Amino acid sequence: MADVSGAVFVIDDDPSMRAALEDLISSVGLQVRLFASPQEFLHSKPPDILGCLVLDVRLPGMSGLTFQNELAKAGIAFPVIFVTGHGDIPMGVRAMKAGAVEFLTKPFHDQDLLDAIHTAIERDRDRRRGARVTVELQERYATLTERERQIMALVVVGRANKQIAAELNLSEMTVKVHRGQVMRKMKAASLPELVRMADRIGAQTTTS
Repeated sequence: MADVSGAVFVIDDDPSMRAALEDLISSVGLQVRLFASPQEFLHSKPPDILGCLVLDVRLPGMSGLTFQNELAKAGIAFPVIFVTGHGDIPMGVRAMKAGAVEFLTKPFHDQDLLDAIHTAIERDRDRRRGARVTVELQERYATLTERERQIMALVVVGRANKQIAAELNLSEMTVKVHRGQVMRKMKAASLPELVRMADRIGAQTTTS
């Protein structure tokens, strides 16, 4: 069975709509937190937990689309699902291009919203998993010596040991030893894996 854990933050200025969404979402075992406006949500200092946002396009103080942009600026990465009675195709396209998971026009089928919420929470789960991997790679990279970082930078752009030795004025054996240390400390099983790691953490790929 799919894991349905997570929190859904509902932002809608219509009390009856908030209540209906709370009943629907909580019926499948998800936490629901209700807000009447984007400002109320931001002032609440939302916790950094697995979840997503369900919001109307027309909200007091700012539009849902503007709020979507403000979330990005604030570094709040919850996936967004729009539900609206006032939507049109250009608005939906704009929302999706900005990263929305779904754009549902009222009245919508309950299952369509629940499916969108499941997709959004899985997207947030993947994002968080990826962030943890990146942190782990950064921690491994931090254990490298300056020389090992130099050699890693040259290895991931395709330099052979002989070329690296000439560029850094080292013996090939020394380069080979350092290269082995890089692979061990980064826990890379192959050169392609090391290249992917370097790309993921933005490691320097030049020695200049």
